[in-house]
Amino acid sequence: MKVLELFAGVGGFRVGLERANAGLYKTMWANQWEPATKAQDAFGVYQYRFSDSMNLNISIENIADEMFEQMDADIIVGGFPCQDYSVARSKKNEMGLEGKKGVLFWEIIRAVQKIQPQYLILENVDRLLKSPSKQRGRDFAVMLAAFDALNYSVEWRVINAAEYGGVQRRRRVFFFVYHNTTPFSHWIDKKYNKNNEELDGYIFHDGLFARQFKVLNQAKRDGKRARQICGELKGDVVDISKHFSGRFWNSGVMRHGKYVTIDTQPIQHLPRTLGSILQSDGQVAEKYYIVDKGKLEKFEFLRGPKKIMRTTSEGHEWLYSEGGMSPYDSADLPGRTMLTSEGTVNRSTHLVKTERGYRLLTPVECERLNGFPDDWTKFKLVDGESVEVRDRLRYFFMGNALVTDIIERIGVELEKLLTI
Repeated sequence: MKVLELFAGVGGFRVGLERANAGLYKTMWANQWEPATKAQDAFGVYQYRFSDSMNLNISIENIADEMFEQMDADIIVGGFPCQDYSVARSKKNEMGLEGKKGVLFWEIIRAVQKIQPQYLILENVDRLLKSPSKQRGRDFAVMLAAFDALNYSVEWRVINAAEYGGVQRRRRVFFFVYHNTTPFSHWIDKKYNKNNEELDGYIFHDGLFARQFKVLNQAKRDGKRARQICGELKGDVVDISKHFSGRFWNSGVMRHGKYVTIDTQPIQHLPRTLGSILQSDGQVAEKYYIVDKGKLEKFEFLRGPKKIMRTTSEGHEWLYSEGGMSPYDSADLPGRTMLTSEGTVNRSTHLVKTERGYRLLTPVECERLNGFPDDWTKFKLVDGESVEVRDRLRYFFMGNALVTDIIERIGVELEKLLTI
């Protein structure tokens, strides 16, 4: 299965798929571009780790149609940026749509049009399902409609990695997109007779996520009937962008323009703890320990409850309040969601307590939180030479990365579906 990895970062999708079956999943092409910086550090790490693929360091918008057409990928994967997906206006000969300038989801659609892969595996923040705030669900409905117009089905699931054996409480929405001519699609059509009102069985039993990330198979939740919506995407993507009114829950499937979405509960695995991935004190350099009393006091303030009177630029006063959190991160619980600010004096930064005192997580421990091999981001390739990567960048990479264990499990299940 030939793979194209878009928005590749430091290669999380590739790590997960190759761990699932390196003989089956072969990444032939990858693209990584960071528009906000001159130094392309993530691409340098990708180049250092993977020299056997065609790795492009340009904006996806600058990949020519002809180049996409030469990529006969079976699978496209990527964690694309979360943006506003509304349709600006119609455009002839391009599915009747044109996305807003800079909205990179439409570049995925362009790649799909030119390559026509059998499958896509995509990832985004879970708030995508209810954005924008002024028209809940519109962005996701537009995405579904765009794939439907190209004859694809979409299955989605919000997955918290810690609920399925991961060591980080990281919630993301994952998409399994497949062309309606694949054997799996034909099997689903035959089983459900294209009657989407019965597709709750797909969500609980037959879908890729149902098989690998099991949820409670019950019609009721907390004594009440599970929240479920059956809907239809009416009109083209422009109409949907302007008029969509609906809601999407954490699990769902869209086939042939109709969708079913259900608010499901995970069948949780025994959680892995932060302590299970911590390095021993003897392995941790002194620079990660916080000996500055002022820094410790700053952490205590940031993590504690607070009520602060603030003033707007117009001179209006308002009370900012924030609840407290534990003074340091428990080694007996999964880690919290890691952000790109990890390693700084920040409320979101992990702070652990050991026999030697309080310290930050090391870059290796951050890699472990996302299921990467140790020191995965330690080096980058620059002009053909190996260069050591600064800690600040390594934290940033992992704050942007996904949990590779999830991709591994998706890859394992996709292999099974190929023989259905």
